[in-house]
Amino acid sequence: MFDYYQQLAKRVEERFGSEGVKTRVVGSELTVEVSSEHLLNVCEVLRGEPQFGFEQLMDLCGVDYSTYGHGSLDTREYHLASPADEQRNRGRWEGPRFAVVYHLLSITNNHRLRLRVFASDDAMPIVPSVVELWSSADWYEREAFDLFGIVFDGHLDLRRILTDYGFIGHPFRKDFPLSGNVEMRYDPERKRVVYEPVSIEPRNLVPHIIREDHRFAEPEPETKGESSGA
Repeated sequence: MFDYYQQLAKRVEERFGSEGVKTRVVGSELTVEVSSEHLLNVCEVLRGEPQFGFEQLMDLCGVDYSTYGHGSLDTREYHLASPADEQRNRGRWEGPRFAVVYHLLSITNNHRLRLRVFASDDAMPIVPSVVELWSSADWYEREAFDLFGIVFDGHLDLRRILTDYGFIGHPFRKDFPLSGNVEMRYDPERKRVVYEPVSIEPRNLVPHIIREDHRFAEPEPETKGESSGA
């Protein structure tokens, strides 16, 4: 299977040499990276040419790489850190902040492909919409817009799909507080739903504790004077 996807990667590179695509094969997974300016042309070929035949878009999601490589999920840093601290703590990742990842399937050829495109502008991430090529991208693109704030140029109905009306911010961005900004509850006196500042204290949700694995530990030697149970 690895050899098969290596061959598929080679075909992709040969076909899109002028577009400057990058390919990577890990196990039986092929990832193709393309610039946003060449995205639609690459997608049209991947869908239409028989050697590729990716007639189905199985999934589409946004990615925020701003804290890629961090080893801690301490929510306090997003409440207390200054913008300068946040910039300094971004660590190892030096590329664009936002990306869109597409998972394509060819039923005809029985192979899969992961396509990744980065938005060039971190402040206003924009990539072309692929709804005209795969209609299943409609709600996926709306979800990525809602949760990450990624704008899909050419989408005819780009609006929030998961968050509440009037929601401020994009909850899957790494700088969005994990506890949120507001709380929602029903007020029996006003007889309506009200929004209030969040009262949850920031905390470390996933402490990075490495526990010893005792399954493969060497048995402790018997100390002098212990009975063997005979």
